[in-house]
Amino acid sequence: MLTLYHAPQSRATRAYQLVDELGALDKVAVKTVQIPRRDGSGGRDPSNPHPEGKVPTLVHDGEVIRESPAIFLYLTDLFPEAGLGPLPGQPGRGSYLSWLAWYGGVMEPVMHFHMFGIDHPGLANTFRGYDEMAERLCTALADAPWLLGERYSAADLLVGSTFAWMPDAIPDDPKVRDWVNRCAARPAVARTAAYEQKIMEAAAG
Repeated sequence: MLTLYHAPQSRATRAYQLVDELGALDKVAVKTVQIPRRDGSGGRDPSNPHPEGKVPTLVHDGEVIRESPAIFLYLTDLFPEAGLGPLPGQPGRGSYLSWLAWYGGVMEPVMHFHMFGIDHPGLANTFRGYDEMAERLCTALADAPWLLGERYSAADLLVGSTFAWMPDAIPDDPKVRDWVNRCAARPAVARTAAYEQKIMEAAAG
């Protein structure tokens, strides 16, 4: 059994989008849970198996998978027929793994430093800075529509999702902006937004 622990307007939004893109909404049970919010609202949900009470969390036959890049890799390997992530031995597998790891190890920390105005040589040396992060995207998209070349993948969903909540941080490059717009125009994005809106309306009474 597969269960995705989800909260609307959180990092779990992109995990739900991925399940939709994979055509697996009928194979993955989605459980909405409470999470602590930055504004002080919400709180930890005891039904959430994540050790820190965060989302997304995926549980497969009792095994807990946490952290977005790991969940993305797990799901795309589990549902290869959707073609959203190259399998071991297939062309593009190395690039796919690299983008997933780059997101968690470089992009997300750098975006938070940028958002909160944190600047320190030690951090830039370890994680790189905003300019280096932006240049990586500009280079990747200079001659291709997607991060893996001609095919949309879960790497585009994961990396592109960051700009949904930080649009001011989109690199000032027309090809990157076009890529962000293509990612946002995926039908699964609109379906996920509608799904989450219903959840929030129901919670509000």
